[in-house]
Amino acid sequence: MIVTVLSFLAAAQPALGEASGYLSLFRRGEPETCTNTQLSCHNTTVQSNLCCFNAPGGSLLQTQFWDTDPVTGPANSWTIHGLWPDHCDGGYSENCDSSRDYTGISQILTSFGKQALVTYMNTYWKNQDGTDEELWEHEWSTHGTCISTLDTSCYTNYVSKQEIPDFFQKVVDLFQELPTYEWLSAAGITPSSSKTYTTAAIQSALSSNHGGHDVYLGCSNGALNQVYYYFNVKGSVQNGTFQASDPDGGDTSSCPSTGVKYLPKSGASTTISTGTATGTSSSTRTSSTSNGSAPTATSFSGQGYLNVQSGGDQNGCIISAGKWYTTGTCATFTAVASGHGFTLKSSRGSCGISNNALTCGSGVTATVFTSSGGMLAVSGSTSFYADSAPTGSAQATVYTTSDDTALTISWEST
Repeated sequence: MIVTVLSFLAAAQPALGEASGYLSLFRRGEPETCTNTQLSCHNTTVQSNLCCFNAPGGSLLQTQFWDTDPVTGPANSWTIHGLWPDHCDGGYSENCDSSRDYTGISQILTSFGKQALVTYMNTYWKNQDGTDEELWEHEWSTHGTCISTLDTSCYTNYVSKQEIPDFFQKVVDLFQELPTYEWLSAAGITPSSSKTYTTAAIQSALSSNHGGHDVYLGCSNGALNQVYYYFNVKGSVQNGTFQASDPDGGDTSSCPSTGVKYLPKSGASTTISTGTATGTSSSTRTSSTSNGSAPTATSFSGQGYLNVQSGGDQNGCIISAGKWYTTGTCATFTAVASGHGFTLKSSRGSCGISNNALTCGSGVTATVFTSSGGMLAVSGSTSFYADSAPTGSAQATVYTTSDDTALTISWEST
């Protein structure tokens, strides 16, 4: 009898091993809930809970590449470099936990149901000198392990490697809200084999979309090839609020003041798929402000964008956290029928009304929305509000209670 049982277990072991690889799809711990948080690099008292306060790496840099030799990524998009936790004085730590030098990043992400994220990264997170996986592994082990709020002790019922999807999703979310190519193009700064630009003009085009804060511009042989956007964070990297900030070390450029080249990605394909890494659809678009009618509203089903109308004009869209944004990449939402209405979900999680505000996230209780006249409705009302219309990199909270700026939200199927 014992032999029979052992034989059965031995035969079943491959299947059990395969099944265990998918457990993370159904079982995952929660990041620590943070209250009364302070802004990193701006705290007025010593912070001991580093699960809710990023330290010593309190200055977070979302870094981007413009690779032309050899070319990586689409011709009309910058690519992701990483997310770096600098110290507040410009110093930094690296390789903070060798026990978490994970390999097989795409496999880990897939085990947590992040196939769409991997697909997006395969296009927009490219390695110029090796495989993409090697770059992803390097960015995590070198920089990700130094983000205090991503420590394994910061999760309740921690599941092995669950900080990996949190890290890579956050990097992609930030990148999608920092469309460098579009911001430069809007200022008349486009790739050229002959034209040159001033550092001041490039800086102005980007800082004006980053809350007026300078970015770091990197050049190689006089050609623009890197941009660093700086943030301080109130709360954890997973669920906190990122606030634009100036470069922590004071240095804003390695480029010459004039004659800066912005070379084209010769031979690269142009794509409109600058993605939201959510669901199965790869189509996306950049939010815009336009005079005149918005895209035709359709029924809320499948996947689509949540367009915002304010003052009679289309003015941006809703991004993955449920915020109103006017200058970045629109998030793809999934609408699923529920009762007499539908629920909405973004890459962050379910969307709902909490404390009279629209929010989307892993811990959010889904609200059953309805539509009226093609507009999103809550409790029969299509009226939403914000303190003011956001500009640049600012994001506005959308409320169901009266405020200074009225808006409506329509659906555009993708």
